Amino acid sequence: MDRIIVTGGKELSGQIPIAGAKNACLALMPATLLSDEPLTLTNAPRLSDIKTMSALLSSLGAEVSSLQDGKVLALSSHDIHNHTADYEIVRKMRASNLVLGPMLARLGHAIVSLPGGCAIGARPMDIHIDALEMLGAVIELKDGYLHAKAPNGLKGATIPLRFASVGATENVVMAATLAKGTTVLQNAAREPEIVDLVSCLRKMGAQIEGEGTSTITIQGVDRLHGATHPVVTDRIELGTYMLAPAIAGGEVELLGGRRALVGAFADKLEATGIEITETEAGLKVRRANGRVQAVDVKTEVFPGFPTDLQAQMMALLCTANGTSVLEETIFENRFMHAPELMRMGADIEVHGGHATVKGVDRLKGAPVMATDLRASVSLILAGLAAEGTTIVSRVYHLDRGYERVEAKLSACGAQITREKEPQ
Repeated sequence: MDRIIVTGGKELSGQIPIAGAKNACLALMPATLLSDEPLTLTNAPRLSDIKTMSALLSSLGAEVSSLQDGKVLALSSHDIHNHTADYEIVRKMRASNLVLGPMLARLGHAIVSLPGGCAIGARPMDIHIDALEMLGAVIELKDGYLHAKAPNGLKGATIPLRFASVGATENVVMAATLAKGTTVLQNAAREPEIVDLVSCLRKMGAQIEGEGTSTITIQGVDRLHGATHPVVTDRIELGTYMLAPAIAGGEVELLGGRRALVGAFADKLEATGIEITETEAGLKVRRANGRVQAVDVKTEVFPGFPTDLQAQMMALLCTANGTSVLEETIFENRFMHAPELMRMGADIEVHGGHATVKGVDRLKGAPVMATDLRASVSLILAGLAAEGTTIVSRVYHLDRGYERVEAKLSACGAQITREKEPQ
């Protein structure tokens, strides 16, 4: 198992290329199951979660090839001979449930294990199940597996989601592309990853309107064909690296970044005193001398402040001038990084879904432990600003969502290395 060593106190300067979006790619890959023709994804991120999804699709009979050093994924589902998404693969990653809708739509049945992933809340499957049942699926839970059937095919319906779930929106949109008739999905998620998925499906021949709004309309078609599609820029990686110069000081240009991807987050970052400038190549982020100012943050579904940037934002606010309150409204167990930041000298009080952060002059390096994907990178960011050395253990979480963290930060002057945990 690896750990990451960060020695703080180095201002950052340079450029960081932002990868394709993990969450977008994990939804695009199962779209291959909707067609017997090839699907090619470019600008793919090189992450362990992508390898997990590749293994899952391969176990079903899909062909998955990683080309150009992993930046291109060539997929083909002309011979799906297995209809069971096994627990041993699915347990590693929640997005594995996104094979359910496509398999139901094209093949008429699927057996999918209940998913796993980071321990940041229950994130139940009932929203997915209810929506697919409205399309005519019959779904039973047996021994930890969802047994889903649509022997007469799926039929279009009006589906009001009780929560704007990204995963449920993706599952329903993919399933509805091959359903008979028209599906109207209400209270749909609006994230850029949804827009990206619809863009790809449209290239495959799907008839979809309304992506990026709360109502998506899908007119079912008889079949989809192959396509080539570039994965959208990762807005969470973008926001994370925007925080690096904000925390450590200096100026960094994020290549491929667009403000539209992180609007609510960028607004809050500017409110702390950070300068954000759009450039021809991306976004430039600069922190002038002095401490940032405290701000209050409330996580919300897109286009609000992303829950996936809450931990990283907390790291910044630990050294802000004043007191900040962070309210987590998406997941009920997403302040597990707070005790680790407190080991570094942060002043944080957590009460349910609220965390009160009183800024301190400086954090101090300490041995800390990553508890989930975003928490792990928040500790690395905190280490950039801390006095002395921070040792972040259990960074296998990190590799699920960030590629080459040490290389990207080192290129801008950070003192950061990776090494094996001592036995």
